[in-house]
Amino acid sequence: MRRTTGRLLRGMALLSVLALGATACGGSDDDSSSSTKAVSAADIQAALKKGGSVTVWAWEPTLKTVAADFQKKYPKVKINLVSDRSGDKHYTALSNAIAAGKGVPDVAQVEYFALSQYSLTKGLTNLAPYGADKLASKYTAGPWNAVSDGDKVYGLPMDSGPMAMFYNKKVFDKYKIAVPTTWDEYVVAAQKLHKADPKAYIAADAGDAGFTTSMLWQAGSRPYKVDGTKVTINFEDAAAKKYTDTWQKLIDQKLVAPINGWTDDWYKGLGDGTIATLTTGAWMPANFVSGVSGASGDWRAAPMPQWTAGGKASAENGGSSLALPTLGKNKELAYAFVEYANAGAGIQTRVNEGAFPATKAEQQSAAFQNKEFPYFGGQKANKIFAESAAEVASDWSYLPFQQYANSIFNDTVGKAYISGTTLAQGLKSWQDASIKYGKEQGFTVSK
Repeated sequence: MRRTTGRLLRGMALLSVLALGATACGGSDDDSSSSTKAVSAADIQAALKKGGSVTVWAWEPTLKTVAADFQKKYPKVKINLVSDRSGDKHYTALSNAIAAGKGVPDVAQVEYFALSQYSLTKGLTNLAPYGADKLASKYTAGPWNAVSDGDKVYGLPMDSGPMAMFYNKKVFDKYKIAVPTTWDEYVVAAQKLHKADPKAYIAADAGDAGFTTSMLWQAGSRPYKVDGTKVTINFEDAAAKKYTDTWQKLIDQKLVAPINGWTDDWYKGLGDGTIATLTTGAWMPANFVSGVSGASGDWRAAPMPQWTAGGKASAENGGSSLALPTLGKNKELAYAFVEYANAGAGIQTRVNEGAFPATKAEQQSAAFQNKEFPYFGGQKANKIFAESAAEVASDWSYLPFQQYANSIFNDTVGKAYISGTTLAQGLKSWQDASIKYGKEQGFTVSK
């Protein structure tokens, strides 16, 4: 699933931090998101037997089938799926509803990078009393780390985005370029490709917050540390330098195309071979099929290049959870649907429709790993994706105002792609601007 990294409305972040001020700075001691009352399986079954309606705000397309199947199994339950919003519009609507205290959905799709903003402001229900804490072993480390905070669980992982490098085999074969296994080899491949065809680039990159943080994650950098309202932001560690030094070479030598993702030019470049690789999440294959159909058979998947030869480190890029907003209703029914979709029979339904699961059993199953992708010349790409998922370090954190931080990425790090500013300088500016904003919103922020 494509990760949202575009500009987000400042007001959306402000809504949540205003809520933070009411709860974390002298507000009520009652934490409605962390009910200590256990909800038994019998309670949930009784609610399903009684029936009712559940409003779900989610854009993920496979949920349409999951909702229909759930209603067949539990005919007294009506799932009202609202799927016409995603990204900025989705979060703006959700934040506005929470602030107004009305119109809040019972279930909401929330991407991993945005979860902490809502959970910290007590906008999400702690699902541990419903039994969600017992499901930890079902999921790979990256997604579970994103939805959990100590003994609290604020959503169930719906999908994941373990990273891989997609490459145009036709182009690599034409110019006799070896598939890079390290980022140093990647730079060499970029140089060889651009020399052979000045119109071809190893990748497209005009500056993207999600890609940058994923690259830092893989390199071992941990710029964000969060402990409640205490936040540390520091992009100046040695691991971050590995990334900036390497990627700066590609920018300085004009080896990456200055094209934004998900644009017409981007799709065209992926289709005609002038963009030769794409390093992103395992949710990408369906987008190749739908958006770059003319290049079917040309592309393959490979493990993400490493910072150290022989390494296996990976990272996540994208992915979402299903969460229960605190102000939503019909909690037992809502949780039953979320568990069905993300921990029950709905998983296989979604996998059958092209979703990449966050669950170990599905990723490790023979049927999943032996699936052949016609688009990739019959390659069993899921084996690569599953291996990547197993190598994702689980200690990554996002900011509780990551949406705002991402919205100012182009004004800080983005300058490295269009001016004399270096990536290292851009990251320092991003760090400073994020620290300033966090302090303004009442967080204790240091570097």
